[in-house]
Amino acid sequence: MKIDVYDVTLRDGAQQEGINLSVADKIALLPLIEAIGTDYIEGGWPGAIPRDTEFYDRLRAGEGDLGKAKLVAFGATRKAGKSAHNDQQLADLVASGAHVITLVAKSDIRHVERALRTTPEENLAMVRDSVSYLREQGCEVMIDAEHFFDGFRFDPDYTTRVVAESYNAGASCVIMCDTNGGSLPNVVGEMVSELRERLARDFGISDPYIGIHAHDDAGCAVANTIAAVYAGCRQVQGTLNGYGERTGNANLLTIIANLALKTDFEIATPEQLERLTAVSHTASEITNISPYARQPYVGTSAFAHKAGLHASAIRVDPHLYQHVDPLAVGNDMRMIVSDMAGRASIELKAREFGIDLSGRKDYLTEITRRIKQAEAEGYTYDAADASFELIVRDVVGKRPVYFAVEAWRANVSTTPDYADNGETFSEATVKIHAGGRRYMRVGEGVGPVDALDQALRTALKNVYSELDTMELIDFKVRILDTHQGTSAITRVMIEMADGKRTWHTVGVGDDVVEASWEALTDGYVYGLMRAGVEPRL
Repeated sequence: MKIDVYDVTLRDGAQQEGINLSVADKIALLPLIEAIGTDYIEGGWPGAIPRDTEFYDRLRAGEGDLGKAKLVAFGATRKAGKSAHNDQQLADLVASGAHVITLVAKSDIRHVERALRTTPEENLAMVRDSVSYLREQGCEVMIDAEHFFDGFRFDPDYTTRVVAESYNAGASCVIMCDTNGGSLPNVVGEMVSELRERLARDFGISDPYIGIHAHDDAGCAVANTIAAVYAGCRQVQGTLNGYGERTGNANLLTIIANLALKTDFEIATPEQLERLTAVSHTASEITNISPYARQPYVGTSAFAHKAGLHASAIRVDPHLYQHVDPLAVGNDMRMIVSDMAGRASIELKAREFGIDLSGRKDYLTEITRRIKQAEAEGYTYDAADASFELIVRDVVGKRPVYFAVEAWRANVSTTPDYADNGETFSEATVKIHAGGRRYMRVGEGVGPVDALDQALRTALKNVYSELDTMELIDFKVRILDTHQGTSAITRVMIEMADGKRTWHTVGVGDDVVEASWEALTDGYVYGLMRAGVEPRL
């Protein structure tokens, strides 16, 4: 049975703290949303929000063409005591040019009386008149039954009447909204089933087209959606990466993967499933929200294995410790190397970057010894794949040497200025050998690490122009033995990028500058190596 996918990222998802989508951002997200098999895309509330009005105007002008997905405009029923024909908000929805109009309607009688401050009968008339008017204008109409589960629990008779009124007026679908996000899966399943029974028994509406819209306040949005589908819902709503206000909406990527890979429902093709991970990460770039590594199916840690026992079993059969094939959703298995890892983990991890250690007990023994000794000193390779690869290549004799460090130093000084307590600045000097020459360069920066980075880059770019595309994009510091106070060992994790990929290196030292220098130099070595640059020492 086909399950329709309805995406609300551009409206509901945009309400998340930290997300501020421009019209261009919304247009850029359209093909991503459709690429995973979405049937309906809700773009916003034209007429009520100027940015959303512009979005629909630009789509009508030819920007952001959709394929098979239908564009939806969101709005509300007419105001109490006002004619639908004279409601400007409804007229704006029609003028948007959207294929479908979704109206939010009150289905909890308490909200009708306390929030709308109108009568139960007038609320029913608002639903009836609004749907009928839009149908007269040639629009397909859907109804978001706001606070459905809370309302059904309090007064199932009235909530059912709101749903029945929607269908009788011409709505193609009514969506059960868990607006407060507090329902549990068993309750959702029971209420959807009971609603279907009431509609058939009391109103003669059999096999209605019902949708589910869940929020994640109780951590059950995806589970509630699945429960609703098994109870008879044929449309699922959600957002990319679970974006949304408070704790977010149901994660549409997880819903699609679950239904496609673990049930007999039809929701996405294999090709659409394979795009889930790429769509998730691209959406993170557009929204400027960092990807969640532990997100089901599409996170970088979704198929990451750390313990040695897991690795030994995975070497025999990867499916022993993975619930699905990661390639099915465009992801991949990843081995994490740590002091918990055995030789099997290291062998599998090395295979990821093209080094076959099978049958090389000597190499595996030495790499394992180095890793465990390093982690005892404070290093961690869980999230520093680049540093781990450099260790492996060093052991097997395949680590390239791009430069030799003669000396380096970093200074932090304060200029005397009695008016405003002076100005602090950082300066670093680096002496290296590369390209057959000796280079000494001075760098200034915001802090000693930035100054070292500037000095090192300036020196190396005389020989390796490829560094122009590389940059340090993240820098994290952790104090390991805090009881030692200011003399504690420091660990630094650096993330670098070249526009095509990112990589992480780690350094440990008696102070943050020493640890940073190690991570920094390894980062540039790895970047040059991955770019295919030949050493010019």
